[in-house]
Amino acid sequence: MKKKMALLLILIMTLSLAACGSPAPAPAPSEEPAGETEAAAEGVSDDGTFELALITDIGTIDDKSFNQGSWEGLRDYAVDNGISHKYYQPSEKSTDAYLSAIELAVRGGAKVIVTPGFLFEEPIFIAQDQYPDTHFILIDGVPHNEDYTEFRTEPNVVGVLYAEEQAGFLAGYAAVKDGSRSLGFMGGMAVPAVVRFGYGFVQGAEYAAEELGLAAGDVTINYHYTGGFDATPEVQTLAASWYQSGVDTIFACGGAVGNSVMAAAEQAGAKVVGVDIDQSGESETVITSAMKGLGASVYSTLEAFYAGSFPGGETIVMDASNDGVALPMATSRFESFSQADYDAIFGMLVNDSDGIASSMLKDNDVDSAGAIPTEIVTVTLVN
Repeated sequence: MKKKMALLLILIMTLSLAACGSPAPAPAPSEEPAGETEAAAEGVSDDGTFELALITDIGTIDDKSFNQGSWEGLRDYAVDNGISHKYYQPSEKSTDAYLSAIELAVRGGAKVIVTPGFLFEEPIFIAQDQYPDTHFILIDGVPHNEDYTEFRTEPNVVGVLYAEEQAGFLAGYAAVKDGSRSLGFMGGMAVPAVVRFGYGFVQGAEYAAEELGLAAGDVTINYHYTGGFDATPEVQTLAASWYQSGVDTIFACGGAVGNSVMAAAEQAGAKVVGVDIDQSGESETVITSAMKGLGASVYSTLEAFYAGSFPGGETIVMDASNDGVALPMATSRFESFSQADYDAIFGMLVNDSDGIASSMLKDNDVDSAGAIPTEIVTVTLVN
């Protein structure tokens, strides 16, 4: 419990202020992605409404990352239980645009609305009072007002947080144990979840280096935030330059940023670590993925809602102890890192052996990755 409370407090202290622009026009409901139209149509109620809805965060529903993982949890539950469902994509990144999309979903009949991303914290703080009969699942966030002076979660809202630093730790540890010595971390925007992934990645690499008895400087990590979550030529060019300089593995932690990194890795014959969901199917270069249980947590929370046990008013923290983070070992492409190796380090996270989990919580409260105390790993911040 202390570990979970510490994670929540650190999240609250490190959140950056969500953008709040001028009022935006209500966005139109998006079309279902390929392969989803028929399933959604079969679940439409007699009056054409949709009972379950998701509002996308930055990016698209098929981003192979955060939005997609959350949507798959909602979609799978809806299809399994014959419930109508739809997603809405806001017209822009602003509190007003998010609230407009939420209003559309409510008018469309939504009983439960899933909102993935900390940028929904302020919109949900407002919406929980505007729509007391609608239930909200806020992924990676805690409802708060605009100036962060009030944090409040009403009974119709549940917040779900993840220990991203633990997922990043597992990925960094496995990469070094598997033989990588020159690594890179390429995050999207420096939002709290991405920051925690990166901090954990550095610390996992350090822990593995210590176990292997490596000397100072034997492991290096280039560290960079792209400033967005899109696939761009600039990201691909930077990743290619890293690979050409000797980096063998890049942790692509930023939605579609991963597509650019994978393209560069394919040309260089190098490796990629995916993020949020199992991205092994996206490219043969993906050796593993630092996964969060996005779909599983949405699915299980919807189960609770329909069972009459919705955990409203609470914030749930998903970590190694409740299978909230993991590496997909069945699809990973490691050369020597084994299932037994993984089980051992995963168990140490669960039990906080050597203070692994608790020490990462403290290190998350630093200004930059370069400030993380390391004795073996050399971190180079790339602007």
